[in-house]
Amino acid sequence: MTRFVEGEERSQSMLFPERLEDWISEDNPVRVVDVFVDELDLRGLGFERVTAAETGRPGYHPATLLKIYVYGYLNRIASSRRLERECGRNVELMWLVRRLAPDFKTIADFRRDNGPAIRRVCARFVELCRRMNLFSEAIVAIDGSKFKAVNNRDKNFTPHKLKARMAQLEESVGRYLDELDRADRQPTQVPKVRVDSLKGKISKIREQMKELERIGEQLKEAPDEQISQTDPDARSMATSGRGTGIVGYNVQTAVETKNHIVVAHEVLNVGHDRNALAGMAHQARVAMGKNHLLVLADRGYFNGEQIRQCELDGNTPMVPKPLTSGAKFEGRFDKRDFIYDAKRDAYKCPAGKWAIYRMTTDYEGQTQHRYWPSECRSCKIKEKCTPANERKITRWEHEEVIERMQVRLNHLPMTSAWRRETAEHVFGTLKSWMGPAHFLTKRIRNVATEVSLVVLAYNMKRALQILGVPGLLHAMRA
Repeated sequence: MTRFVEGEERSQSMLFPERLEDWISEDNPVRVVDVFVDELDLRGLGFERVTAAETGRPGYHPATLLKIYVYGYLNRIASSRRLERECGRNVELMWLVRRLAPDFKTIADFRRDNGPAIRRVCARFVELCRRMNLFSEAIVAIDGSKFKAVNNRDKNFTPHKLKARMAQLEESVGRYLDELDRADRQPTQVPKVRVDSLKGKISKIREQMKELERIGEQLKEAPDEQISQTDPDARSMATSGRGTGIVGYNVQTAVETKNHIVVAHEVLNVGHDRNALAGMAHQARVAMGKNHLLVLADRGYFNGEQIRQCELDGNTPMVPKPLTSGAKFEGRFDKRDFIYDAKRDAYKCPAGKWAIYRMTTDYEGQTQHRYWPSECRSCKIKEKCTPANERKITRWEHEEVIERMQVRLNHLPMTSAWRRETAEHVFGTLKSWMGPAHFLTKRIRNVATEVSLVVLAYNMKRALQILGVPGLLHAMRA
C-alpha cells in the first residue's frame, strides 16, 4: 500500500498521556460547561439531592448529571442510553464528569425529576448573557413553531377524525359482506381460506368500531374534544402546508435581534399563537432587564387584547393585521377605505359621507361600537361598498391601539424582514439538532424540559461564537 497515508499497527505499544487534563485543550468548549455548572447554586435552583443522604447507597451529585445533559445537548446527544455509552468512551465527557459513568435510567430520571430546576438553569444563562452586555438592542422577535410529539397521528382523535374513521370501517365491512354474499351464491368461485379470512377481518373491524365508540364517549368529556393516546398532552395542529398537520406542541420563542440569543421560551399545546404575544413579550422584557421593548411578531399573533396588554406592559408591539376582508376579495371597499375622525366620532366613507355612531354591542367579551351612514341607499357607488341596505362599520373600544400600531408599521416596513431573519433561523436550527422525531419524552412538563435544554445549548453556542471560550470563561468566573 505505497503512496498512501498509512496508519500504525494495532499491536504497536503507545504511551498515552497519564492525565485526562492533557487531552483537553484550553479552548475546548467542554471547559465552559464545567465552569458554568460549578458556578450555579443548585440548591437555590431547586435541584433534588444536592445534599447526600446519611444512609443508603451514595448517589451521583446533581452537578454531574447536569453536566452530562448540557454537554449532550451541545453535541446533539439527547438520548439517555447514548449518553451512558458516551460516558465510557468519550474523552471529553470522561474529563467533564471525572470518569463517572451513570446508567441510562439514572440519567433519564434526573431529567424527569428536575424539570423546573433545569428550566431555571436556562434562565440563568440568559442572565449571564445580560451581564455580558449581549442585549444592547431592545428589540425582540417572537415566533412559534410546531414540534412533533411522541404520538402517531393515528393515535390522535377528534370528532371529525372519528367520524371519518368510522365511515371508512363501515365501508370496509360492507365490501367484505358483499364478498361473503357472493361466496354463498357461488361457493366454487371463492375458496374457503378466503371466506375464513373475510370473517376474521370483519371481526377485527367490529372490535375496532367498538373501540372507536368508546373513544367517542371519552371525546364528549374532553374539554377541547381531542384525545391523544400515547402522549395525552399532545394536540393535533395545522401546519403551514395546505391540508397538513402534526400531533405535537407549539414552541414559542422570543429572540433578541442583535446576537440572536433566545431570551424567553414556552411550550403550548394549542395550535395558534393568538394569545401568546403579551406573555412572551413580558418574559422577554424581564429577562433582558429592559424598561421597554420593540416586539416583532407575525400576523398569527394579531389579537387586539394581547396588543393592548403588550402596550400597557411598556412594550411597543409590531404585528401586521391579517388581510381577511371578504369585501376586498370581492372587489368592494374594506374597512381601511373608511377614515375615522376622533373629534366627530364618525367614519368618512369613500363617497364622502359620514357614518355616525349608532349603537354599542358586546362581541366575545369585547365592547364594540357600530357606525353607518344614512345615505347608503341612494349612493352612486353603493355596489362597490355593500350588498346590504347600509354599510356598517364596527369599531373596538380600544381601536386606537391598533391604529397607532399600523402607523408604526407604515413607517417601519422592514420589521417583517427583521422578524424572519431573527426568529425563523432559530427554529430551523433547533429542529435540525433535535432530529425528525423532535422529542424523546411525553407530557408537556417533560417536553418543556427538553426544550429548555436545547435552548440552553443553542444560547451557549451563540455566546461561544461571539466571545470565544476564554471570553466566556472569564465572564462566568467574574
